[in-house]
Order: sequence, then C-alpha cells, then structure tokens
Amino acid sequence: MQNFSTPLDVLGRRAEHSHGSRPSGADVRRQATTSTIDSTRVQALLDAATGTADAVLSAQSTSLDGLVDEAVGARRLRYGANELDHDRPAPVVVQFARAFVNPFIAILVFLAVVMVFTDVVFADPAGGRDYTGVVTVGAMVLVSAILRFWQEYRSGRAAENLKAMVRTTAAVTRNRRGVAVTEELPVEHLVPGDIVRLAAGDMIPADVRLIAVNDLQINQAMLTGEALPAEKTAEQVVEVTAADLLDAPNLAFMGTSVVSGSGTAVVLGTGRNSYFGSMSKAIVGERPETAFDVGIKKVSYTLIQFMLVMVPVVFVINGLTKDWTTAFLFGVTTAVGLTPEMLPLIVTANLAKGANFMARRKVIVKRLGSIQNVGAMDVLATDKTGTLTEDRIVLERHIDVTANDSDDPLWYAAVNAHFQTGLRNLLDDAVLDSAGSRIVRRIEREYTLVDEIPFDFERRRLSVVVDDGLSHLIVTKGAVEELLDRCVAERRDGTELPLTVQRRTELDDLVAEQNALGMRVLAVAVRSVVAERGDHPEGGLTENEYTKDDEASMTLVGFLLFLDPPKDSAAAAITSLRLRGVAVKVITGDNPMVAATVCRKVGVDARRVVSGAEIDDLSLKELAELAERTSVFAKVNPTQKARIVEAMRTRGHTVGFLGDGINDAPALRTADVGISVDTAVDIAKESADIILLEKDLTVLESGVIEGRRTFVNTMKYIKMTASSNFGNMFSVLVASALLPFIPMIPIVVLVQNLAYDLAMLTLPWDRADSEDLARPRKWESRGLGRFMVRIGPLSSIFDITTYALMWFVFAANSPVHAALFQSGWFVESIISQTLIVHLLRTGRVPFVQSRAGLPVVLATAAVCVFGLVLPFTGFGQGLGLVPLPWSYFPWLIVTLVGYCVVTQVAKRMFVRRYGAWI
Repeated sequence: MQNFSTPLDVLGRRAEHSHGSRPSGADVRRQATTSTIDSTRVQALLDAATGTADAVLSAQSTSLDGLVDEAVGARRLRYGANELDHDRPAPVVVQFARAFVNPFIAILVFLAVVMVFTDVVFADPAGGRDYTGVVTVGAMVLVSAILRFWQEYRSGRAAENLKAMVRTTAAVTRNRRGVAVTEELPVEHLVPGDIVRLAAGDMIPADVRLIAVNDLQINQAMLTGEALPAEKTAEQVVEVTAADLLDAPNLAFMGTSVVSGSGTAVVLGTGRNSYFGSMSKAIVGERPETAFDVGIKKVSYTLIQFMLVMVPVVFVINGLTKDWTTAFLFGVTTAVGLTPEMLPLIVTANLAKGANFMARRKVIVKRLGSIQNVGAMDVLATDKTGTLTEDRIVLERHIDVTANDSDDPLWYAAVNAHFQTGLRNLLDDAVLDSAGSRIVRRIEREYTLVDEIPFDFERRRLSVVVDDGLSHLIVTKGAVEELLDRCVAERRDGTELPLTVQRRTELDDLVAEQNALGMRVLAVAVRSVVAERGDHPEGGLTENEYTKDDEASMTLVGFLLFLDPPKDSAAAAITSLRLRGVAVKVITGDNPMVAATVCRKVGVDARRVVSGAEIDDLSLKELAELAERTSVFAKVNPTQKARIVEAMRTRGHTVGFLGDGINDAPALRTADVGISVDTAVDIAKESADIILLEKDLTVLESGVIEGRRTFVNTMKYIKMTASSNFGNMFSVLVASALLPFIPMIPIVVLVQNLAYDLAMLTLPWDRADSEDLARPRKWESRGLGRFMVRIGPLSSIFDITTYALMWFVFAANSPVHAALFQSGWFVESIISQTLIVHLLRTGRVPFVQSRAGLPVVLATAAVCVFGLVLPFTGFGQGLGLVPLPWSYFPWLIVTLVGYCVVTQVAKRMFVRRYGAWI
C-alpha cells in the first residue's frame, strides 16, 4: 500500500520547523488539534462516529438520494461557502493600512515629523513658516503607500482569479425532482447533509461520516503526521473519545485524501465548521523562503547596514562643519536615498506581471513566488503518459498466451473495467471503448458485482469479484510482472495448463517483444471461487468479503496491448528545453522497455533505464550521483519518485516535477516547483504550485522563459539600486568632508529618489536579452557583491568631477553660492542615475544592440526632462534650487558621455572576467 511521505495540505506548502528534542509529528499534531477544536464541533463528530449510518442521515435531515435544491439553498445561507477564512484576502482597508508598514516609509514619516518642528513649529519668525518640505515628504509617503497598495491589491486579485481557474470538485449526489443525480460540483458548493462519492485521488472536501466503503484507505498525514494510510469502515464505532477522534475509522476529515478504494459519505461540517477549518490558524505557518527571497532580504539588510553606518558619519561630519539641524535632516534623507524602498513593490509587480503573462499562455500560477523557481529550474522530472505521449490510449490488440488474437482477454478486461468503482483511467476507457456497448450490456446481464479489491501502487493491479450465478469469479487486470506472480496456470486453447518456469520465461519474452514495439502490456487473469448458497434474497450466492490475499492461484487468460503514441511536439520541446539548460528526466511507473522506447522517440537518453527496485537500497547521496547520469527511471512507486526528486535537489539542482496522478503527489510536494494540469486528480492539483491548462511541454517551455524574464527584470533593479547606492555612499562622504555646506538640499534628495523609483516601476515591462534567458537563473549573492564593488564607485568619480566643476569653474565655493552648487549636482546626479539605467540593464551596447522596453524608455526620458527643468520652475526654486547658467550644459554633456563610456568599458571587462552581466 502506498505511503505518502509528505503531508498533503490543501492550504499549500508550509514551513515545519523542528528544533531540538520534540515529540513525534503525530503527537504534536494531535496535541495541536485537541487544543484548538471547539467542544461543540468535537461532540458533533463523536455523535456521528458512534451513531449508525441511518441515524446520522436522519440527524442531517438527508438521505442517500441527497438533498433537494431548496434545502441546499437554505443551508448555504446558514453555513456559508465551503472554504476556509484565511483563504480570503484581507479587507481593502486592512491591505491599505499594511502598505504603510514598511521601514523605509517609517523613515519618511520620521523625517516629516522632524520637518514639522524645524520648519513650522520652531520656524524662524523672520522667514515665516515653510510647509514645502512637510508637504513634499507627506506626498512621497502617500504616493509610495498608494502605489504599493494598488500593486499588491491588483496582484492579490490576479492571483485569486488565476487560482479560481483551477477548481477542485467533488462527486455530489442531490435529489433532482425525486431522482438521485450525481454530478461534479466545486467543493465550495457543498453543504452539511450532502452525499459525496469518494474515489482514489480525491481530496476529502469536508468533514464526512462514511456510510458505505469499499476497501477505502485515506491518507491523514496532514492532520496526524502519520504516513501510513488509515483503513476506513462504515460501521458505527462503539467507543471513541476526543483524544482519538482522528482515529475514528468511520470519519474522514477535510483536506485529507483517498489513497485507494471508494466510498460514499454524508457531509457533517464545511468550511470554518470543519475540523480542519477550526484548527487551520494553529497549524498553518509561513511558507519557507526561497533562495531568491533570502537574497532580496540580504540585499535590503546590507543596504540598511550601510545606512546605519552612513547616517551617524554624515551627521557628525556635517554637524561639525555646518549647523546641526541641517546636518541631521541631511543625514536622515541620505539614509532614505541609500535604501531601496521600492524593492518589495517592484518584486511584486514583476511577479504579478509574470503570472498574468503566463496565464495568457495557458500556465496558471497558484503561488506567485514559484515563478522564480520556474526560472531557476535546471531539471524537469516528468511522468511519461500524456506529457511525452498523446494521452490517447488505444487498445491495439488483445491476445492470448500464445500471442494470437483472442476475445477472451477483452471480455474479462471489460468485466473488470465496467464493475470497478475506483479511479477509472484511460486504460479502462480504452477497454470499454473497444468492447462496445453490446458487450457491456451483456456483461450487465450475466454478472452482478460482489466485491472489489481496489488498485494500489504496491500490487499494481485491480480485481473485481462478480457472481455469474454458479460461482464467484475474481477478474484481475494489472501490471504483467505483479500479476504473473499470482498465477499458477494459463488458459491455452480453452484448456487450463500449469504455468511452468519455461512458460514464464516465454511469456516474459513475449511481453518484452511487445514493449520494444512501444506497446504497454497489461495481463488479465481469473479465478473461480466456489461459494455456498446462503439466504441471499434473490437466491444468489453468499456475499463473501474478499481481500488482496484472494488474488492467488489465478489463471492467466491473456494480454492487452495498448498504444500511447509520442506527441509530435515532445521531441522539439525537449530539445528546446535542453538548449535552455533544462535537463529532462522521465520518472514513470510504466514498464522499463515501454518507457525506453517512447523516450528514444522523443530524444531523451534511454541508454540506461533504472528501475525502482534498483534504488531502494541506495543512500540519498548514492541516488543523487546515479540521477546525475540517468535520464529515465521506470517502474517506480510514488515514494521512490519523491526520493529521486529529493536526491537531485541535494546536488544543488532546482527541480521541477510535472505529474497529474495520485502517485505523483509526493514528488509534487518534494520538488522546488510542482507542476500539474487542470485535468489532474484533485490531490495533484492541490499539491502543485503551477497548473498547465494544456498538458504539453511546449506550454511549460514558455513558462520557463517568462520565469527567467521575471527574475532578470527583478535583478536589474536590485543591481542598479545596490550599485548606485554603494557609489552614492562615497560621494556623500567626500562631499560632507570637503564642502563647507551640505552638497544637496534634503528635500531635493527625496524628490530625486522618488522620481527615480517611479521610473523603475516600469522595469517589469522591460525587454530581456536572449542570452539572459538562455540558462537557468538562480540567486547568487557573490555576483551581486562583485557588481556593487566594481560598478558602484564609477558614479562617485563623476560626482566628484561635478563637485570640482561647480567649485572651480562656476565659483560655487561658499555658503552664499551653495544653491548653485546643489542645483548643478542635482541635475548631473538625477540624469546620470537615470540614464545609466540603459547601460546597466543589458550586457550589450545600449540603444544599438539592446533597446529597453517602451515603458522604460518613456519613464527614464521623463525623469531626465524633469531633472533638467526643475531648477527653472517655481516648484524647484521653492525647494531651494536655482536656474543654472547655459554654459553648464556642455560640461554636463561631457560628464554624461564620459560616465557612459567608462561604464561601458567596465561592463565589458566585467563580462569578460565573470561571463555574465545580469
């Protein structure tokens, strides 16, 4: 029986911290649940567990035919939608208030308060009160907060809309005008009293009381921490307490999942009234940070550390040489200029823009942060069926044990497929399509279902037990190797003969020959069980209960040969991914020879195929080394899939996993980025970070490119801002030490900073050079450090030349002419800082080999024009600036050209040495 080694949480990934000596995971979770669930909820569940199925149906005022529409409407009004409170975004007012909770905005607010006292409350009576600084800083705070709120609000709405495109459904039975109708409905529509049908791969949509089961096993790891699936029953429980409520065998809880079997249940609690809904706030923590998140935080902390060092130094130097009040204001504004206050906003804007772009290309992002991981992905592990193949299974042939065409295997396979109630797959559909409606009607006339032994990933087979009026017939279909192990005879030419060792070898060769042709082969076997006649109401046989132990001493009837042809687009997509630095590895539960045949046709190296049995005894390190040189893993179970993914991650790879089945859920959770499709089973969709609306590697390839584009455009702002601020640090220190007045008016520093940051908000719409998208993009902090140290100080060189220009050429060398000096440096500083964006955004020659996106061009041009004209306007003069002489501007052009040339040369040297720019 399959074990899920990773907790499955409908709320997405969560960080589970474990420090020191602690109780087991199961004990911790049980303690958490018993302390957070209200007593009324517990008692209701206890009553349901200890009552009979009929009593529970009566208590819920429902029946097996389901609720009528009027009752559904009334209960929805009473209980609300079946969803958890924390899944809803915070109210708009709360989101707006949060936009002001930012350390950089706190600095601005502090500066505004200081200006209120210095410029208004204690203003010089001779000069009068001056509200310019207070109004300007207040406007900066408001603009920054509004922009952050609006972008995050839009991003949140976009994310919710994208997630709404991927709906989880449940099979619900309702009473439609006296007729019981079962249909797939969104889980949000469920109400207490609804009748739900459960099958393998389903998420349990609410708290339920089981009223009929068939070998039902449920994974409750996300609640109990126990990896082993729990076997369930519909019988009432005599004794159960609040402490062991989760162990009640006739209850199932919201958020858990069906591993195997099937069942029928009545809904007891939905949404906040469910067991999980009551405890969700206690068990859900923050998501683990990605390397990119950590890197951004590290950059912010580094720049804040610079600020904490710079503010006291600048304050003391200017205080000793000028007046202390002005020095204080300049120190604080310098701190603002050195901090990337728009960084969270630009990151969010990049992610939201990337998510919307990917949605238009049929890639739905459930978690915005996963876009970065898609761009960093250098290994894509994928299942074979439906991804590399057409997902269009055709039953090509049905043969007997001598490889001759025969209808017997088809007949028994159709019996198996028709009566099984679990997770029906494409193979079952292909069998029934091949059999046709005439054979299906005949099967319904000749047999009645007695029992079912559901499929699981250990046995890799499924059995139904039918009554033919004379005996019970066990009909099994499944993987050849596993089923042959349960057979002792074969049916040849209508006669049952012992299955000898020699014949087993011959049959293995027959199957291998078909696998080599690309056929997927299933075996079909039967066993007749003589059952005594009992008191069956229709005079039939006693309804015995069957288990997997009854799949023994069987007779092999023949084989089913299925063809799932490779997709025409698969080979090209794999080649393209490989050229972009993404290695494709196939991890499948299918036969090794079939997997190898398909992989060779689509261009995956299948010279060596490793089976699941070969990796069981390997350590994680050994498995990681094996995975480095292996592209195809076949006949692996779900736990082995997850282990292979984890092994590759230990080697430093960023691993994506693409799967759509219940057997893929552990690997989806283990991967750096889990990828599924909208037609996947519920548990796979819930486990995934990204959903493809089309199961095609070509669609995923466009997602990879956009993930890298998002990463690159975010890194542009980080590198530009970090290097610029690093350079400004030296410029301010030199100016503070050498000048008898402050080099720039505090309020003007803030205006310049705001104008630059507003222009940078267009970076998410910038183009990215092809070489920047060619390889996986991972956060690498050393590269940022090198960039800051080598590129940042270049701006200081030209700042200092501007100081010299204003001091010696324009004689702005005394406090009387401070405004002229400050105006000259302001114009040079804002234009050079903005113009240099075009050089720093690309490793190529700007404007010639690489042009910025139109929004970036327009925004940077607007800031440059703003910087040029501000000293000539009334607003600029109100800030303390003065018009510059026309003779200044030729010098400005020389300075800017020199800066661009030096930066371009430094860039070439940097790329030549380190091999990359952004």
